Amino acid sequence: MTAVWFRRLAYRQFLLASRTQYTLARRLTPAGKLAAAALVGAMIFGPNTRLTVSYQVFTLALAMLTLAAILSVRGPRGLQARRRLPRFGTVGEPLTYQVLVRNPGAKTRAGLSLLEDLEDPRPDFATFVAAREPDEARRNWFDRKVAYHRWAWLLEQNRRLDVAEHAVPTIPGRATVQVRVTATPRRRGRARFRGLSLARPDPLGLVRALHPHELPDALVILPRRYPLPPLSLPGTRRYQPGGITLASSVGDSEEFLSLRDYRPGDPLKRIHWRSWARAGKPIVREHQDEFFVRHGLVLDTFVDASTPVFEEAVSVASSFAASVQTQDSLLDLMFVGTKTYVFTAGRGVGHVDGMLEVLAEVRPCRDRDFGALHRLLVERHSLLSGLVCVFVGWDDVRRALVDHLRALGVPSLVLVVGEDAALDAELEAAGVRRLAPGRIAEGLARL
Repeated sequence: MTAVWFRRLAYRQFLLASRTQYTLARRLTPAGKLAAAALVGAMIFGPNTRLTVSYQVFTLALAMLTLAAILSVRGPRGLQARRRLPRFGTVGEPLTYQVLVRNPGAKTRAGLSLLEDLEDPRPDFATFVAAREPDEARRNWFDRKVAYHRWAWLLEQNRRLDVAEHAVPTIPGRATVQVRVTATPRRRGRARFRGLSLARPDPLGLVRALHPHELPDALVILPRRYPLPPLSLPGTRRYQPGGITLASSVGDSEEFLSLRDYRPGDPLKRIHWRSWARAGKPIVREHQDEFFVRHGLVLDTFVDASTPVFEEAVSVASSFAASVQTQDSLLDLMFVGTKTYVFTAGRGVGHVDGMLEVLAEVRPCRDRDFGALHRLLVERHSLLSGLVCVFVGWDDVRRALVDHLRALGVPSLVLVVGEDAALDAELEAAGVRRLAPGRIAEGLARL
């Protein structure tokens, strides 16, 4: 009970501190932050008015900030805003989008700026208690109890986009201006916008007056992708029962070939009712099966938290998804989350953008064991021409999976994302390649 009470108290203090920091960062201009720093410094170093004159700096800074706050109570009202977002962004690659600001009044508006209101990155209490920072086991007793590093890590995990303040051009009466906004994606996932605020500094230039506009929106941030050398993935064409449609698990229909008379044993779902009505006898649709290349892309999600190694593994999988040619073949993305997932792209079945969007949202799997992935691949091995496996570690269960796939005759390119160079000899003997975090591009270039 005491531990829960202390953790809840710490959580509330973190909430209050982060809210105060966020509010001050938005309300104070750079000059205002300098005045606030002078205020705090004078408060610390000038309590004795006989030995220092710092109290005068304190009084001046406090008076200026108080006056600026009073003058910035009312934000710039009467304006309208609309945001135009791109469909996707990519981690680490700056993107630009437009915000249209309209002035329906007759008075010219000048000296304004724009600040985006993003989704609150602070976790709820249940998440704060249940989460474990990747380095938490190595921290001292005090840090583990207070859990500040866990709080900071959760905030970092939830911040997906950095958007700085942008100046708004002068808006004549009854006119619309376009603000070109530059943002930098930090983490993959869905960046959510709650709205935006139009700001105007007070006459002293210390405090911004804000007026919020509710403009909910979302932007999908795709994983970082690395260039790949020209690859010839292993494997040949495989028999696909039911053709492309059935093979992609989109439906139960197959590739249409022709019509023919009904034969005993034909399923009722193949009856062509219109032809039966015209011919006066049962007519069924005949289908053909196909042979074509179908590769599998396997992502290992079995980690306790979203570590840098896991993020690099997602980036490697995204690099293959974006680079494999799917005009004449299929590509199956397979991983395990709350259940086993298979997403297919190629030959008109799906698009690579959809697969990248899935990879943008993939999360670590903590509730299931590696055997779920093993069973999925064994069940589908007869459909696959070859496999690209991206693992986040190397141990007995992963080695057993690779050995089983090769015994089944499935050509496989196996990549392990990890920092342990001591595994290199063992991996080389097993025909597996290691990609070191921070040097992923170099490792992929040597494939």
